[in-house]
Amino acid sequence: MNDIINKAKLWLSDAFDTDTRNKVQKLIDENSPELTESFYKEMEFGTGGMRGVMGVGINRMNKYTLGRATQGLCNYMNQVFNEELRVAIAYDCRHNSKEFAKIVADVFTSNNIKVFLFEELRPTPELSFTVTELNCHAGIVLTASHNPPEYNGYKVYWQDGAQIVPPQDKNIISEVGKVDFSEIKFNGNDELITYVGKEMDEKFWDACIENGDFNVKGREDLKIVFTSLHGTSIKATPQVLDQVGYSQIYVVDEQSEPNGDFPTVKSPNPEEPEALKMALELAEEVNADIVIGSDPDADRIGIAVRDNNGKMILLNGNQTMSVMINFLLKKWQEQGKLKGKEFVGSTIVTTPLISEISKSYGVETKISLTGFKWIAKLIRENPELNFIGGGEESFGFMVGDFLRDKDSVTSTLLACEIASEAKANGSSFYKELQKIYVKNGFYKEHLIAIVRKGIDGANEIKEMMRQFRENPLMEIDGEDVLFIYDYQSSIKKNIKTNEEFNIDVPKSNVLIYETENGTRVACRPSGTEPKIKFYISVNTSVKNINELEEEEKKLTNKINSIVKQLNI
Repeated sequence: MNDIINKAKLWLSDAFDTDTRNKVQKLIDENSPELTESFYKEMEFGTGGMRGVMGVGINRMNKYTLGRATQGLCNYMNQVFNEELRVAIAYDCRHNSKEFAKIVADVFTSNNIKVFLFEELRPTPELSFTVTELNCHAGIVLTASHNPPEYNGYKVYWQDGAQIVPPQDKNIISEVGKVDFSEIKFNGNDELITYVGKEMDEKFWDACIENGDFNVKGREDLKIVFTSLHGTSIKATPQVLDQVGYSQIYVVDEQSEPNGDFPTVKSPNPEEPEALKMALELAEEVNADIVIGSDPDADRIGIAVRDNNGKMILLNGNQTMSVMINFLLKKWQEQGKLKGKEFVGSTIVTTPLISEISKSYGVETKISLTGFKWIAKLIRENPELNFIGGGEESFGFMVGDFLRDKDSVTSTLLACEIASEAKANGSSFYKELQKIYVKNGFYKEHLIAIVRKGIDGANEIKEMMRQFRENPLMEIDGEDVLFIYDYQSSIKKNIKTNEEFNIDVPKSNVLIYETENGTRVACRPSGTEPKIKFYISVNTSVKNINELEEEEKKLTNKINSIVKQLNI
């Protein structure tokens, strides 16, 4: 505790403003648990950059942690680039995002770096697009994605519009660690700020349409319900859909106003069914074909479609991605664009069905760690190959490489193209998924996320991972485990033969068990939230669509049995 108090007392110096000093002194005087949470560690870069609860302290999002991160980034950029530096900055609907964006801009300009700052909140994928469109050296977006209202975050993008990966991330963190709070340059130069808005919006919309428009039939007949969940996609998605000819777009008005409190949902996360409740209700009123919702910074989408009985059902990210990948591959094939030099991007915890679909078209699937920065790294490392599209189970997808992050705007257009063409041909989005299962195998996935907040929670998650490593599963629901993939040691082990193979991806705290039948269980602490996630994948084969209902019951029972075995 003395160590924490000593760290806190450093924030009572003249390097910090009066309001901050007063708040820190109050925490010390009250010996508040918040004091420990605010100062027990420094904010870190995870899979989504720097993200955390707002407040005072080294483990909180505030003027000084943002300023220090930005000053360190400035120092690093000045080391690696010998030219006039340019940075783009965007922000979302969260509390303090606009103010934080200006603070970050001021630090850049006080370091003589030119800034392109969005005049209002904008989608994260537009920031990724803008970095390359304006030939910037880096980009920043102030967002905490789908986290609760008390959070904010700071994502760092590099020259290609992708989030930072090694070695940039470690080098930047090293520079940030050298910065004393008294060394942050907060006195900005507004003459170095150029505000961007409508002109960039239109370029972004055009690029989304260029990549997501497949000139399908039936657009005027498709009924779409869309919700932005109080976030930034309202600034782009309806406009893009309207431009290509979708006329029956029903926006959930109560959720269309950007609002950092997210007043109509418990969590603005389209992965969670409750978040789309109002959209589903509107869908029943208007008899919609498809429901689409995006998270606050507009990089993820959740989709609901009608099943064969006309009931609206929510799809998970694996299912949505499977249909999207299959559609893209089919269109590339029809257009004669598959030349043997293409690839699809996926991740280590995404359904193996993606690889099976791609294989059926003779296209390679490259597998990365979780997070779109790793998919973007695949694109960067394979310039001789054409990237078709890719995604991950957590409701993110990217169409083409015109930007380098998950993108709900283009993905929404793509989903509507699929639904329109299917409906015009007497099929549906759901039936297209069923056809994929019959052709490539029926895969069913389930995700369990266990939340453990604070110091104790972080230690508990660490202990859970230790136990799984030291006491590995030898069987899963009666099936012998064949392989253990430990991405922390970069070793894949065949536990039948004790053979070991190197895993050629960057190290990460992920553990995956795989049986002889392809059943998989993955364990992974989240890089952006106080959670540990368990990913379960089971599969079987079916001869026709009529078998799916019965086989799904069996797979569901199998998943339930695995959950019980894992005691999670």
